[in-house]
Amino acid sequence: MEENKARRVVDALRERGTDADLARVGVHQFGVTVKLSNGREAIWDSDDTATLEAQVMRDGVLVGFVPDIEGSDSYTEDQIIDAIVRTDYDQPIATRRPTAPAPAPALPVKGGLFRRFRDGFRYR
Repeated sequence: MEENKARRVVDALRERGTDADLARVGVHQFGVTVKLSNGREAIWDSDDTATLEAQVMRDGVLVGFVPDIEGSDSYTEDQIIDAIVRTDYDQPIATRRPTAPAPAPALPVKGGLFRRFRDGFRYR
């Protein structure tokens, strides 16, 4: 996922109350990390493939995954956000809920006041 796109997805997820953060998994390789219950986290689209998928990790160990979502190579940012929110991570092979859960109270934007300074004004 392109860095600025990943940032916009993270910001939109945080506005919905989902604890998300930018995943930096390599040089110029970005994704979205979603914090889950029991110390787990889902790392979305960090492998530079065209389709949307995720690995569910706990303490650095793979405990589940979200298989490639068919047709996700042409998803808009809103569709990506919807897919992430609708995913049910309770089983080792995650499934998608028929409807998205109600949004929780918004979380603050990661980085706070100095975010743009720290990142060198690379995004809008």
